[in-house]
Amino acid sequence: MVELLTGEARDVRRAAVADLGDALRDLVDACVRTEVPDGELADVAATARELATRLRASGRGLTGVASCDDPAAGERWYSPVYGPGSPVAPPLAVDSAGPDGVTAHVTLGKAHEGPPGLVHGGTTATLLDHVLARAVRVAGSGGLTATLTVTYRRPVRLGVPLLLTAHVIGTEGRRTTARGTVAAADEPGTVLAEAEGLFVALRPETAAATFAGVDHAVQAWTAR
Repeated sequence: MVELLTGEARDVRRAAVADLGDALRDLVDACVRTEVPDGELADVAATARELATRLRASGRGLTGVASCDDPAAGERWYSPVYGPGSPVAPPLAVDSAGPDGVTAHVTLGKAHEGPPGLVHGGTTATLLDHVLARAVRVAGSGGLTATLTVTYRRPVRLGVPLLLTAHVIGTEGRRTTARGTVAAADEPGTVLAEAEGLFVALRPETAAATFAGVDHAVQAWTAR
């Protein structure tokens, strides 16, 4: 079991993880844009495999929690949505989070392209799912996504700073509903996509079964 870090040790680890994540996101961007010759691609692939071998010298399994995470608070440093250490995360940055809702910003690049020049619809849905869940959490509820309905109003373009907002509209027992939107940051009044999601907090026994094998307690998705 990986020991969770705290205090200064966690801060130092998080800084190193974020630095590698930033470098890898730059590499991913270069990878999906490159038109270098085939021989150069082969050389870079060999180097990438060597680096992967170095990183695998010490690792964790599929249910392992990273040493720099805070699973009780739901902080995942390798989240594919906002994780500073994830090479596939945009990453999304939360500007504010409180009882009135959540606001966040992100700019998506070529790695998240669907139709040429446009953000993949699945990526838009993923971002909305996250800000909705974040709004539910800061409002005092936990939960996993039960349903997510996304309406795409207009194309979401690559390279455009985006503003995401979300807020809770109702809670009944373990069930919480939230709504959110995506807009261009310079045109916040024009909704590009919107979503409504239902989140259900897990009972203790359900949480134990759902997270069986996870090496640290997780509370952010359970009933409060």
